[in-house]
Amino acid sequence: MNAIVVYATITGNNEAVADIIIDQLKSHDVMVTKSEISQTEVEDLQNKDIAVVVPYTYDNGSLPDEGLDFYDDLEFVNLSGTKYGVAGSGDLFYEDDYCVAVDKFDTALSNAKANKAAQNVKINLIPDKTDEAQLKKFVNDLLA
Repeated sequence: MNAIVVYATITGNNEAVADIIIDQLKSHDVMVTKSEISQTEVEDLQNKDIAVVVPYTYDNGSLPDEGLDFYDDLEFVNLSGTKYGVAGSGDLFYEDDYCVAVDKFDTALSNAKANKAAQNVKINLIPDKTDEAQLKKFVNDLLA
C-alpha cells in the first residue's frame, strides 16, 4: 500500500500534523511520500492508494497561496480508486473561518471522485497529545 501526504505550512504546525500522519502510516508498513503542496502536481495522487492533504487556513478563510494551483487543478483530475483524508491546523481566533481550508479541500477531493475514508481533522495551532490521538484514529480510518 502506498500513500502521499501533501502539506502546506507557514508556522510549521501543518508540517507537524503531516509528520504525525506519516509516522502513523509508516507504523502500518505503508510506503509514504511527503510532499510540500507547491511542489506537488495533482496527478501525483492518481497512483496512490491513499492521499492526505494537510492545508492551513490563512487569515479570514483563505486557502494557502502556495496551494491555489494545486486546489484549482483538482477540478481536472480523476481520483477514483484513491482513498483520501484531510487534516489541518488553524487558529480558533478566526472563529467562523477556523480551518475552512480543510473543508474546501475535502470538497475538491470529493469532486475529483476520490473516496473519503476518514473524517476531517481540525487542529488548533500546533498538535498536542489529544490531537495525536485524533490523528491516529484518522489514519486507522484511512486504512480500514
